[in-house]
Amino acid sequence: MTLSNMLSDPRLFRQYAYVDGKWTHADQGREEAVVDPATGEVLGHIPLLEPAQITAAVDAAEAAFVHWRALRADERCERLLAWYDLLQAHREDLAILMTREQGKPLPDARGEVEYGASFVRWFAEEGKRTFGDTIPSHIPNAALGTLKEPVGIAALITPWNFPLAMITRKAAAAMAAGCPVIVKPAHETPFSALALAELAERAGIPAGVFNVVLGEAAEVSRILCDEDRIKALSFTGSTRVGRLLLEQCANSVKRVSLELGGNAPFIVGPDMDPKEAAFAAVAAKFQTAGQDCLAADRILVHESLHDAFVEHFANRMAALTVGNGLESEVDLGPLIHRQAVEKAAAIVDDAVSKGATLVAGDQRQAPGENFFMPTLLTNVTHDMKIWHEESFAPVAGITAYSDDDQVIEMANDTEYGLAAYVYTHDIRRIWKLLRALEYGMVAVNSVKMTGPPVPFGGVKHSGLGREGGVTGIDEYLETKYYCLGALGSVSGS
Repeated sequence: MTLSNMLSDPRLFRQYAYVDGKWTHADQGREEAVVDPATGEVLGHIPLLEPAQITAAVDAAEAAFVHWRALRADERCERLLAWYDLLQAHREDLAILMTREQGKPLPDARGEVEYGASFVRWFAEEGKRTFGDTIPSHIPNAALGTLKEPVGIAALITPWNFPLAMITRKAAAAMAAGCPVIVKPAHETPFSALALAELAERAGIPAGVFNVVLGEAAEVSRILCDEDRIKALSFTGSTRVGRLLLEQCANSVKRVSLELGGNAPFIVGPDMDPKEAAFAAVAAKFQTAGQDCLAADRILVHESLHDAFVEHFANRMAALTVGNGLESEVDLGPLIHRQAVEKAAAIVDDAVSKGATLVAGDQRQAPGENFFMPTLLTNVTHDMKIWHEESFAPVAGITAYSDDDQVIEMANDTEYGLAAYVYTHDIRRIWKLLRALEYGMVAVNSVKMTGPPVPFGGVKHSGLGREGGVTGIDEYLETKYYCLGALGSVSGS
């Protein structure tokens, strides 16, 4: 069945770019196929815009900025809440689109729609709370204070693993602040972004405020980074690409926020029930088939629990079902493309060649060429790729440790610093690890840690800035200071 025929509202399936409120073809007719990673079926095609068409999106955003920023905050809020209501009303269609283009199981896709919509609602309200400050004056007969003003046009470059929520988390904050946005989604998953555009139009978001551009990735990124009229750029993706974008934005001195790679440790203290901790670690590792920057890449277990933990982990992992995300009872869908499968296999081969034990992970059972069966490695050491690289695959590596000081050193032995998990009931150990771990986010005895109120982001090479929470909107606001002197206060006037 074709993708459009699966939807209650076929108009949500768009094979265009969206610029200045218009559905746009490529001027030169260039296009690219979008493929279902589970089946290899071509779902549709997207246009590859020419440079002049990308610039036209900037023109449209520039024109829209004048009117969008002039609206009262509560007026922008009303339009964003209308967008939120439409996301909720069309949750099932949006989830089907996402499962077909990204591969994740349908229940996970539904959860992402809910998660993505929650940021629209959060920032719709947060936009009304962008307060300035009154500053006690040190200058006679003067009033001092600050105002919050939108920074300007924001370019948003988003990934394929969360094709809807990574857009709304950025776009809702920027739009609530008064900034028009130009979204560049991943080519693997463009249809979620285009469905967002369709619903934004229905919600009364003015033309030019929400634009979706598609084209050669390097070319589009260069234009967005070089363009002086774009005042902020937000990117979620690999650290390697993030570094390049940061360098490219230097000449135009943009506000840059980056949510980059992760290499999350999952630390299990000696006081834990090994079964409880193992089940939690499976949940932390295999979400989105491991294609998640929060995935637990290095599982560090106290030596007294190691063997029991491994047994429970292997048993729980074996119960996971791999298959097409549209099928019922599927836990893990495919990886995004064949290159991801090849990278996962290379990481496993490297670990085994250097002494790791392959406990489970028979790839002969994979139901298709883009699938990778959940894999468990033990005796993982510092010299292996799995220790240092973000695998972005359902490959778990377990290492034993002897004491808290050692596990802190092991956990921090990475260039990344996005998220860490700690499982222990000892309050002294919790506080010691919480303070010593070099990560932007630490979850204690919980796999779930994200949501609209959360200042999501990392340290070290995991990024710059925060998304969500009360600070997320600040990425798109400038602080303007004013000094209001009393007339006639200047000597000689």
